[in-house]
Amino acid sequence: MSPKRLLYAVLLGACVATTGVFAQTGQPAPAAAPTAAPAPDVPPAPPAPAAAEPAPPPPAAAPAPAPRPAAVAAPPSGPVQNIVLVHGAFVDGSSWNGVIARLQKKGYRVASVQIPLTSLADDLAATRRVLAQLSGPTVLVGHSWGGVVITEAGSGPDASKVVGLVYVAAIAPDVGESAVDILKRGPQAPIGSAMIKDSTGFLWLDPARYHSDFAADVPETLTRVLVAAQQPIAAKAFEEHATQAAWRYKPSFYIVTSRDRAVPPEIQRWMAHRIGATIVETPSSHLVPVAHAGATADAIDRAAKEFGKE
Repeated sequence: MSPKRLLYAVLLGACVATTGVFAQTGQPAPAAAPTAAPAPDVPPAPPAPAAAEPAPPPPAAAPAPAPRPAAVAAPPSGPVQNIVLVHGAFVDGSSWNGVIARLQKKGYRVASVQIPLTSLADDLAATRRVLAQLSGPTVLVGHSWGGVVITEAGSGPDASKVVGLVYVAAIAPDVGESAVDILKRGPQAPIGSAMIKDSTGFLWLDPARYHSDFAADVPETLTRVLVAAQQPIAAKAFEEHATQAAWRYKPSFYIVTSRDRAVPPEIQRWMAHRIGATIVETPSSHLVPVAHAGATADAIDRAAKEFGKE
C-alpha cells in the first residue's frame, strides 16, 4: 500500500473511532436518567412523617363526646316544681281534675295535656308543647295510653327538665314495641271486645260497657258524663312503635290497678318490674285518676319527692 493510501486509512479509522466515542457519550445521558430516577423514589421519606405522625392522640381525645348523654339526661336539681299529666284513650284532660286539685294544694304547678289521640306523633307534639312552657324539675305522669306518650316525651326536646316518670295503669313500652305488643304478653282484657271501630279508623268504647270494663268504681252518674265526653283513639296508634324509652335512664313509679279490666294487673306488674319502677298498688278499676283521685295524687306526690332527692 502506498504511503498516501496508508495515511488515508489511518485518518478514516480515527474518524470512525471519534464517532463511536460521541455515540457512547450520548448514551450515558439516558443512563444518567435511571440514576436520577432514584430521586423520585426518595419520596418514600414521607413515610417518616407518617411514622412519626402521632395522629393517634386525636382519636384518644375523641371519647370526649361520651359525656353528651350525661349532659342531655342531666336534669335540674332541687325539689320538683312541675307535674305534667297525660290522659289515656276514651277520656280527655278533665279526667285528671280531682288529681290536679289535690296536687295544687300540695304546692305543685300542674299542667294537664289535651292530647288529640290521633297518632303517637301528634300526642307527643302536644305534650312537648306543654313541656316547653315550663322550667325547673318536672315529673311526667301518664295514664293508660298516656304511658306510651311519656315514654317518648321523657327523651325528647325539653326532656332535660324531666326528673322522673309516673305510670298510672299505663303502657310502658321499650324501643321497638307498641301498645298491642305489650297487651299480647298477658291474658286478654275484657275491654278488648267492648271497643268499636268506626268508618274513619277510630276506636270508641261501647257506652253500655264503659262502666263495667273501664270505670267500675266510678259513680254511675259520673260515668254517664264521661261516656258523653269520651274521646276516641285512632286504632293505628296502638300499633305504633316506640322509638325512645325514657324509663331506661330516668327513675319511675308505677301505680298498679289490681281490679283493672282494660290493662290486666299481671301485665302492669310485669312492666313495672321490667322498668325497675317503685310499685304502688291500688284496688281500682282502670280509671283510677277519677275513681281514686286522692290515692293517685298521693302516689304522684311521693314519687315527686323521691325524684327531687335524686
